[in-house]
Amino acid sequence: MADLLRVLIERWRDDPESTYRSWFLWDERLKNFRSIRRGIAQVVEEIEAGTFGNVYRGSSLETIVGSIAEQRQIFKGADHAFLWKPKLRIPDIYEDAQNQRAFGRLLHHCSCCSTEQELIEGIETIDRLAIKGLGPAVANLLYFLHPTLMSPFNTAIVNGFNAVTGSKVKLGRWDQYLAMRAGMLRLNQTHRDLLSNDLGAIAGFLFDIGMGRYSAPPVAEGDAARDAWFAELSKARDTAKRLQGSIAAAREGDRTHTEIQAWLRDLGLALGYKVWVASNDRGRTHNGGMLAAGCLECLSPSIESLPGADSIRLIDVLWINSDGTRVTAAFEVEHTTSIYSGIVRMLDLALSSDLHATGGLFLVAPDAREEEVRAQLRRPAFSRVADLQVRFLPYGELERHREAIARFGSGMKGIQAISRIL
Repeated sequence: MADLLRVLIERWRDDPESTYRSWFLWDERLKNFRSIRRGIAQVVEEIEAGTFGNVYRGSSLETIVGSIAEQRQIFKGADHAFLWKPKLRIPDIYEDAQNQRAFGRLLHHCSCCSTEQELIEGIETIDRLAIKGLGPAVANLLYFLHPTLMSPFNTAIVNGFNAVTGSKVKLGRWDQYLAMRAGMLRLNQTHRDLLSNDLGAIAGFLFDIGMGRYSAPPVAEGDAARDAWFAELSKARDTAKRLQGSIAAAREGDRTHTEIQAWLRDLGLALGYKVWVASNDRGRTHNGGMLAAGCLECLSPSIESLPGADSIRLIDVLWINSDGTRVTAAFEVEHTTSIYSGIVRMLDLALSSDLHATGGLFLVAPDAREEEVRAQLRRPAFSRVADLQVRFLPYGELERHREAIARFGSGMKGIQAISRIL
């Protein structure tokens, strides 16, 4: 079976429609780690200060879990476990202040620890409290704190694990999750050359099996079982066709995102600014050229020394003054994904120094998303954003006026004129 499993992993890696290609290698995936970690820290701070409240809707937890749930298909539905179910009184971290504080202590403990044993001890501690409805779905938060030690968790991943290993792991229990995690680590180690230290890869593989995209290798020995399995594997292409529409839409989002970055790059250069393109987007191509063509290869020491430099490097586009020492404007392009990560990166820039982003912070998105963006910014989790006068820049306004601004404009006047304060 080990040889067949290796064949399946290789097929999965090469499949352009697999979770490996569509999510694990997705450029935006790594951008979200820092912002989600920061969101978890905010949840902890509010719980410790007694300001978290007793509702899920509108809370900082809803904001961060919602951001995770939008991480493409593998995390779809990640927020269901945290939604308040009044008839069942679960998860019991909203009405019970003691349970809420225990939840906060778990997140704080896991944010601060660095070893496998410490993580397991934190999980075992909260498991002993038997808080109703607070189960291993929390692992989806912990994954973004420790991606090499904690695996994502959902029904499809469990089903995939059981299919591959012949196990009978059940949902909803921490001890079952820890047993599955140990098995996943063994699988990952056996096939490490095809997978990754990041457990998102093995989780994505099991997710695709659990979703029925592939059949697990047969447990039974014999040529007939092998032949039947190989025949079933060939049918995976038919499944790929059924899923092709959603994958194509995601890729179109990536293309449009890159196109808008290129517009902002060209406009910034035309106005005489130095331009920085997000460090993990520099290798993208647009119209046959590199997205980072003509842009800065590194940020100046005055920017690199800022406390949030790691996050600032990931901002989609920065316009920087002529001597390269100060950021004049920052742009986050939000085509289809949550605005949470983009806002956090701009907060890192704005709050790092009063000398940066003096020309404005811009959320660039489709015209139809304006009300959605405004609604998101009204959340308590974004209360600090109001003072920063973040502006909304619609695609339509940018497309209609960018050439005129590039030709006749100067400074920030043109781009500010076509944007709106949020």
